[in-house]
Amino acid sequence: MAISTVPLHHIIGHFSYSRREREYHHGYSRGHEWSPTPRSTYRLKPINASVETPPFPLFQPPPLQESPSQLEPADPDFYKIGYVRSMRAYGIEFKEGPDGFGVYASKDVEPLRRARIIMEIPLELMLTVRQKLPWMFFPDIVPIGHPIFDIINSTNPETDWDLRLACLLLYAFDRDDNFWQLYGDFLPNTDECTSLLFATEDDLSQLQDLDLASTMRKQQLRALEFWEKNWHSGVPLKIKRLARDPERFIWAVSMAQSRCINMQIRIGALVQDANMLIPYADMLNHSFQPNCFLHWRFKDRMVEVMINAGQRIKKGDEMTINYLSGQQNHMFMQRYGFSSSVNPWDLIAFSGNAHIHLDSFLSVFNIAGLPDEYHYNSGDNFVNGAVIAAARTLPTWSDGDVPAIPSMERKAVKELREECQQMLAQFPTTSEQDQKLLDSIPEPRKTLETAIKYRLHRKLFIEKVIQALEIYRERILF
Repeated sequence: MAISTVPLHHIIGHFSYSRREREYHHGYSRGHEWSPTPRSTYRLKPINASVETPPFPLFQPPPLQESPSQLEPADPDFYKIGYVRSMRAYGIEFKEGPDGFGVYASKDVEPLRRARIIMEIPLELMLTVRQKLPWMFFPDIVPIGHPIFDIINSTNPETDWDLRLACLLLYAFDRDDNFWQLYGDFLPNTDECTSLLFATEDDLSQLQDLDLASTMRKQQLRALEFWEKNWHSGVPLKIKRLARDPERFIWAVSMAQSRCINMQIRIGALVQDANMLIPYADMLNHSFQPNCFLHWRFKDRMVEVMINAGQRIKKGDEMTINYLSGQQNHMFMQRYGFSSSVNPWDLIAFSGNAHIHLDSFLSVFNIAGLPDEYHYNSGDNFVNGAVIAAARTLPTWSDGDVPAIPSMERKAVKELREECQQMLAQFPTTSEQDQKLLDSIPEPRKTLETAIKYRLHRKLFIEKVIQALEIYRERILF
């Protein structure tokens, strides 16, 4: 079998949430008071992070093929509201399965030397705001003198991009005949949202990560204080009705954080960095090894979703993009509300003096390249993102052509394994206990489920590093 080389920096997770399909204008439209629990016509599960079954066999065992009954096509209205406004999709279909909504190939795609377009989304459907002053909106839906602009203008240009985008989203829901009044019916409500902005103190304690819990408390307080400052009793009705309670505003912030796409766009002669909410493209799930990317087509103001050049796609494959490059799980949790046990950029903080021989470790698992762009050259199903991350996080040594010294390597592997075991022993629960708890969580407790998955993935990651060290010891030292 020919050796294949795959760059790792580009395996699978996702910020979409499970959703419930609703009647249109259930509360996002003007004149309706918003309720966190909208009326349901029939139930759709939320779009959850697809981190359990990566689609690339080089990094994970081949996933089981889902039966047709596990994936249901999206409601026809989901396409219609975009198609009448010039959104186009080619060779794909939006489906919902056990892990939520996603975009799937409707036909085989042979590898081409050029990238292939699968979606075109016009600027008029998006919500965008320039990242820096002066604020510019495309399309410019905020009229001169509207008080929502004063609220947006009061934000910190360096840190408050999500607050600005949340305000713009709420205003779009309130504007007559705006596309987002319809598209909002396919967004998750507060019960379905996995964002830790809705986490209770009990949920945050379940993270078993003091730093992340502290960060999320600050994020929650920041959003609440912003709402209290700008939605007080004296504000005009046109502002008050956008977010009559803090839960509504926090929901909008969670949508902004989890669905924002940062792009550099060119409009005429103006080139600018923008925070963008791009409908339909936000249904693409995350992968550390994506098969698609986004491109701005300036000549007619479109965002194109394109298949990577040379990428072979089979009918039924999920189309994915990379949300954050080179980030650890706590960053994905903070912004998107999901984590992965095979994140190739996760780290373990070792405190001992033990080091293993880097070149020997890499050769055992057929890993080549530099830490910023490791390549994997084998079909061994054991090697996935966690093993790639181990190559980055394990304390190593390398001295030119000096080979590994077996006695030193044995001692180092033993010390590193013991330190990993000590890390696992510090957790109050085991991975087996976490899995049993996950299986018993009631359906509405999405933030609790998210928190337990995070701590479970941390333990699974450490366990995988222990296994990698044991394989290294067996293959090289004996």
